[in-house]
Amino acid sequence: MSVLRYVRLDVFTNQPFTGIQLAVFPDAAGIVERRIANDMALPETTFVFPPEAPETDAQVRIFTPTRELPMAGSPTIGTVFALAGAGRLRASADKAVLGLGIGPTTVGLEWGQNSLRFA
Repeated sequence: MSVLRYVRLDVFTNQPFTGIQLAVFPDAAGIVERRIANDMALPETTFVFPPEAPETDAQVRIFTPTRELPMAGSPTIGTVFALAGAGRLRASADKAVLGLGIGPTTVGLEWGQNSLRFA
């Protein structure tokens, strides 16, 4: 049995279980995305892969339980917070660029003392 690590977030809130729920698989190589997104039964699930283009920080695929989305706001923001929490974004960076189904997408970043504060 393999172990798949993921982060579960509540997007657009700082109170647990009150925002938009999202699962982020930060190291998604070899994962069958659609089956897992369906099994998670959350509004959206994202899968993070190494960047495909030099100007991006990561390649990201977004799924609902039934289909893949080329882009969606809450999973994009939530994925940036998950990557920041995992130390995968430079703490002083003013932006992150994700490769999404619509192409490279820039997300502005604002950092607090110890973590990402706003995206």
